[in-house]
Amino acid sequence: MKDWIGLVARLVTGGVWLVAGALKLPDPESSVRAVRAYELLPEAVVPAVGYGLPVVEVIVGLCLLLGLWTRPMAVVSSLLFVAFIIGISAAWARGLQIDCGCFGGGGYDADATSKYPWEIARDVGLLALSLWLVVRPRSRFALDSRLFPHPTAREDH
Repeated sequence: MKDWIGLVARLVTGGVWLVAGALKLPDPESSVRAVRAYELLPEAVVPAVGYGLPVVEVIVGLCLLLGLWTRPMAVVSSLLFVAFIIGISAAWARGLQIDCGCFGGGGYDADATSKYPWEIARDVGLLALSLWLVVRPRSRFALDSRLFPHPTAREDH
């Protein structure tokens, strides 16, 4: 049963990362604007984060969907979700009216404060799935199982 839960966690989380990153790739400037809108990072690192984040999201998403390097990718996923929860919470606490930029876009959003609780709840749920995979990375239909077979106890003769 736990292998099936891991499969669902991989597919849901990996799918979200893949879609989020793929939607940002065609317009990297929008991703940079979204990162800048949070007003949390020094301007010198904003472009690197804005351009790099969609690529990282696609890589994490693909690896989780395939079940490849599941635990390390789940750790990256968990850290990203913690960062996003902190970022959205900080924007909300400071009264910023910005689109989260989670699936592209970013910048001013007049209805942002009503969306923040749902965005945080979504990310907390996805964080929980990611943490499941950190603790239990083995799941059904994962490449990890083929490439890195689980060691079995040897029989002594």
